[in-house]
Amino acid sequence: MADEGRAEPGGTAGPDRAADPGGPARPGGTARPDRAADPGVSARADVDGDHEPDQVADHRADGPDRAAGGGTRAGRTRWWSRAAAVARRLPEPWGFVLAVFAGSKLVLSLIGVLVLAAWDGVPGAPPPAETAMRAQQDAISSHRWFSLWFAWDSFLYEHLARLPLDRPWPDFGFPLLYPFLARPLAPLLGGHTAWALLLVSNVALVVQLYYAYRLGGRLLGGAGPAGGRRAVRYLLLLPTAFLFQAALTESLFVCLALAAFWYAERGRWLLVGVVGYFLAMSRSVGFLVVVPLALVLLREHGWRAGPRRWPRLVRQGWPLLLVPAGWLTFMAFCRWQSGDWFAYQHAQETGWGIRLQNPITTAASALTGGNSADALRVWIAVATVAVAVVGLRRRADWPYLVYTLVMVLVPLSMGPPVYKSLLRYLLAAFPVAFVLARWARRRGLDGWLTAVLALVQGALFAVWLTYWTHLII
Repeated sequence: MADEGRAEPGGTAGPDRAADPGGPARPGGTARPDRAADPGVSARADVDGDHEPDQVADHRADGPDRAAGGGTRAGRTRWWSRAAAVARRLPEPWGFVLAVFAGSKLVLSLIGVLVLAAWDGVPGAPPPAETAMRAQQDAISSHRWFSLWFAWDSFLYEHLARLPLDRPWPDFGFPLLYPFLARPLAPLLGGHTAWALLLVSNVALVVQLYYAYRLGGRLLGGAGPAGGRRAVRYLLLLPTAFLFQAALTESLFVCLALAAFWYAERGRWLLVGVVGYFLAMSRSVGFLVVVPLALVLLREHGWRAGPRRWPRLVRQGWPLLLVPAGWLTFMAFCRWQSGDWFAYQHAQETGWGIRLQNPITTAASALTGGNSADALRVWIAVATVAVAVVGLRRRADWPYLVYTLVMVLVPLSMGPPVYKSLLRYLLAAFPVAFVLARWARRRGLDGWLTAVLALVQGALFAVWLTYWTHLII
């Protein structure tokens, strides 16, 4: 998604740079004589509007009354300076990534606890159909800020992670990468498989933000750190991005997809194949990502694929065969355990009524069917496609346009049963976040986009927590 725009005016980093705890120290942040006298802050540069050294010295000299208060302003300044210094020592962009992850986790957890506390006071809440799930959440933890990140499919993944491997496998409805990653972690967490699942999701989210920073900075016209930070911000502002924090497969899938495209853009095709192998094992749609990845390879060759170029294309791109091989591995597992290569498909048909259909027909059915919730979901899918088509219409961006279309049309091809989870599946369309980040180079638009997306996500987060309408999952 090459950005034809220019760098920030004057070459300075905008508000995004100011928010980066891992960014360089400000000019003039050298140690001065009064700072050098204090070994606790002698080597630290001023951080994002923190107190100047003179101010710190003044606060420390305020007398015994302030010192006796315990939580002194100087103490807080010293703590922040130390934290910022540690963040600056981390390799770029890990300081920024970890700060954004921690901040988003804190904000969403706080909002979640407040919403649940308010909802619990509503007569008839939770709805009768949700009481069993609430009991499952309480069994995981009595702390609402923790248990709220488990819902519906989370408990099915926990079941798969607990199934013994020395007996015939009975469940084929989900690919196994996510629950199997939790297996070796559970013993380290006292046997809490659910905790292990949440840990996998959150570690994947941190790595996902790293690759979003790298890939976003590269695709936004070489905008550098400011572009990478905007890409991360808008990825976390997508309407249902709070699901990245939950014990679900979203963060793992998007992490692997971003990594695959990052290595493809750098021409490291063996790594693309290895990452793509696991991508295909994380979700059924993953093996189709081989198509947009192959378009990246074709773009490298000037979109020419004549017979004279085949040897070079094969020599470079053969690792792409590993991507569908990941899904074939799961199919082989189904065949080994059940005698049926398509046990996954049959489980989906039996359990959820999913059958391959025309995605356009499925979308039209929702828009004309009279169910406002279904119509809203599909309109959001239409908006996702519209943003992608407008923002990724340049030829260099076609791999990401094709990827987005796959992430929207394949779920719709499952038929009406997909409606309830459609907003969750759309979260995989990460190029939309990069398009918004590119449009946000205009400062005024950046503020409006940020505010609107934050409000939309907050509303959807509250709806998801209450499960009143089942709008999201």
